[in-house]
Amino acid sequence: MPKKVTAQNQYDLAIAGGGLAGGLIALALNKLRPELDIALIEAEDHFGGNHIWSFFDSDIDEDHRWLLDPLISRSWESYDVHFPKYSRSLGSGYNSIESANLDRELRARLPKTALKTGCKVKKIKSGLLNLDDGNALAANTVLDVRGGGDISALEFGWQKFSGQMLRLKEPHGLERPVIMDATVKQIDGYRFVYCLPFGKKEIFVEDTYYSDTKEINSKQLNNRIAEYANQQDWEIDKILHSESGQLPVLYGGDFEAFWANNKGPDARAGVRAALVQPITSYSLPMAVKTAMIIADMPKITQKKLDKLLKDLAFQHWTDGKFYRMLCAMMFKAAKPEKRYLTLEHTYAKDEALIERFYAGKTTKLDQAALLSGKPPVPITKAIPVMLKYR
Repeated sequence: MPKKVTAQNQYDLAIAGGGLAGGLIALALNKLRPELDIALIEAEDHFGGNHIWSFFDSDIDEDHRWLLDPLISRSWESYDVHFPKYSRSLGSGYNSIESANLDRELRARLPKTALKTGCKVKKIKSGLLNLDDGNALAANTVLDVRGGGDISALEFGWQKFSGQMLRLKEPHGLERPVIMDATVKQIDGYRFVYCLPFGKKEIFVEDTYYSDTKEINSKQLNNRIAEYANQQDWEIDKILHSESGQLPVLYGGDFEAFWANNKGPDARAGVRAALVQPITSYSLPMAVKTAMIIADMPKITQKKLDKLLKDLAFQHWTDGKFYRMLCAMMFKAAKPEKRYLTLEHTYAKDEALIERFYAGKTTKLDQAALLSGKPPVPITKAIPVMLKYR
């Protein structure tokens, strides 16, 4: 039985989950709604997990950049991609955030009473958050940002990855990120290597796969990172940081059933509400948008927040239909070793179109352009997929 709730843990708003989405909401509320007494509850002993998040300048509304700017570790004015048919440099700004920066800013800006680490939320019901240790926390309004959840009602493949921050013995020579190097051997689906030059000798290298399975052999992937470094004539001095993960790439399913399967308040954000970029499954752009929408509410109540965030999630699902169709083409119509052709086809298009593509602002003309030319998958397989997922 949970312990009796006392006045000391009664809050205006409690955020269950201190990852990226929950942390950004807390920072936005702290800045724009300082009158609110909030709690940010995280199961681990620090906020943000163990990640590097990245985004294009065009992903974020200029008026919202203030929320991210203090978190940014490195920014670049351009980036490169490499495919078997071509390499290309693009002039879009690119930025990376280390999760330690989110933890640092939350601890610096929010009062200690708002930050609750090592507290796993077991159940949320009627403004009461039951914790694993038997304690409970009460709030007038509760927001569920605990990640994952039950996605059995949806159709999806996996984006899985293993990354390492390397310190090299000599400078790597990269002036800007390599967002995709798909010239590597295609294994377990669409494989590419991702490189972020953090310093002259420091570089983050990630081995990524758009795969049918979520299983990761970290030792094997780390060996492939070492092989890639060797191919670039980079001699590794030390591995400074490692991370790995699996993100579902959603391309279909019953969103109503997905929502119903995950119990709790309708006030959900981040991955818990499938508020992710449909192609990459990255959550940062929608996390910023969600944080600003919540902070701009004239009055935050459970009823209003439930409606606002449920409507946002369902609209985002509707808006992502074209992108999910492209993902379905990659996972359902292309041979695993030929999936790279989908992105090779996309990156050959106009640079402004590519910016809109990642920002989720693809126009009807963009859609026509992306579907024009030689199809990256066999037409006999493409047509049934298009008919099902259009």
